[in-house]
Amino acid sequence: MTTIGDGELQFEAVSDWPQWPDGLTVQEAVGVVVDSRGRVIASCRGDQSILVFAPDGNFVNAWGGGSFERPHGIWIAEDDTLYLVDDIGHSVRQYTQEGELLRTIGPSGQPSDTGVEGFDHRSLHAAGPFNLPTNLVTASNGDIYITDGYGNARVHAFSAAGELQHSWGEPGTGDSEFKVPHGIGIDRDDRLYVADRENSRIQIFSTAGELLAVWTDVIRPCEVFVGQDDLVYVAELGGRSGMFPWMDVDPTAVGSRMSIFSRGGELLLRWGGGLNPTAADDFYALHDVSVDREGTIYTAEVVASASGRAADSAEGCPTLRKFVRRD
Repeated sequence: MTTIGDGELQFEAVSDWPQWPDGLTVQEAVGVVVDSRGRVIASCRGDQSILVFAPDGNFVNAWGGGSFERPHGIWIAEDDTLYLVDDIGHSVRQYTQEGELLRTIGPSGQPSDTGVEGFDHRSLHAAGPFNLPTNLVTASNGDIYITDGYGNARVHAFSAAGELQHSWGEPGTGDSEFKVPHGIGIDRDDRLYVADRENSRIQIFSTAGELLAVWTDVIRPCEVFVGQDDLVYVAELGGRSGMFPWMDVDPTAVGSRMSIFSRGGELLLRWGGGLNPTAADDFYALHDVSVDREGTIYTAEVVASASGRAADSAEGCPTLRKFVRRD
């Protein structure tokens, strides 16, 4: 195994994880969560949309094929139900772990009128839900907060019953403005960490939408996860892959990396950078991160969709990784 970090914060990279099922095509994993039993649930693009693995990597089951236009974000609630985001389908839905649809949150299927053309966030104005939504979290009272996303520049707050309460955000670079609000995390105090990807920052809000802090020591963050250890895990896409058509590809740029912060914003550990993305301690295109109760980190990388315009080939790069916390 490869050891990462030192002192009190060390991890071992687990090779050959997970065991992919025979006969099932997986283009890439875009999201990952861990349930109360420690099972790892990945949102994938391929034959099936949801793949479930035991902690040791053994395949358990799969479902959801044909139900989503393009799977994107995934969140697991306290009751182990799954919230799944379909970006091109402009939809957010809640399911049981067996794949039973429980409800649809907000409108579905038709994009809101933001003036966007394709995924070109440079041409949009903010509007209601949804236009290419990306991710979500649930708060301690069950309320739902959704980043919207590629084709909008807002965070939408829904009640636990699924009713739209309020929204905030405009396109731009100022406070409470967004350029691709791509991911969102939440801590035990219900503070919301929005991965403002193309502004290369994390904006932290109250559930009322009040801006509390801004962190800038990140490069194109895709997702934020706050663990039970109160550490803030940030999956950074970096500047070597996943580039929009109008962006220059710079082979000298810092690539994808994992960063761990305290809740106060102190950088505690960082690894990766994209120079050797097939290595156990590096990354190609981090898209999601989740951490279980023991501190084990699971990551998902968009090795297919991020490779169209990239400084490096994605060949040989894993789409799911596991890092075990050392005692």
